[in-house]
Amino acid sequence: MNGKLDPEEHVMEPPTIIEQVSLLAQRYGWEEGDDIVVEMAGTQVSGIDVGEVYNKKWQSPIGTRKYNKDAFIIISNQSRRDLTRSQPMDREHKPAHPYEPKKEVKKDAT
Repeated sequence: MNGKLDPEEHVMEPPTIIEQVSLLAQRYGWEEGDDIVVEMAGTQVSGIDVGEVYNKKWQSPIGTRKYNKDAFIIISNQSRRDLTRSQPMDREHKPAHPYEPKKEVKKDAT
């Protein structure tokens, strides 16, 4: 038998969520000291004050968070986030199709 099988290796099992995130971080070149943020998305928060008596099937008290069936997470690396603003062009702006205002058509007052 060629090769070596470490006890930590999964042969027949799919990778765990933590292993999948670790593989993605390696693929993108993220490093150990990077500021990684995990956020929940695809949720909704009730912003309507429904009062004391409300229909519990259709309404929620203000501030109640509901998780949609298609909720997802966002993993972002804040250390590598580019926060530079867009810069003006270093040349004169000459569009291929310059804007020309429409000419007004005068109607006869008959």
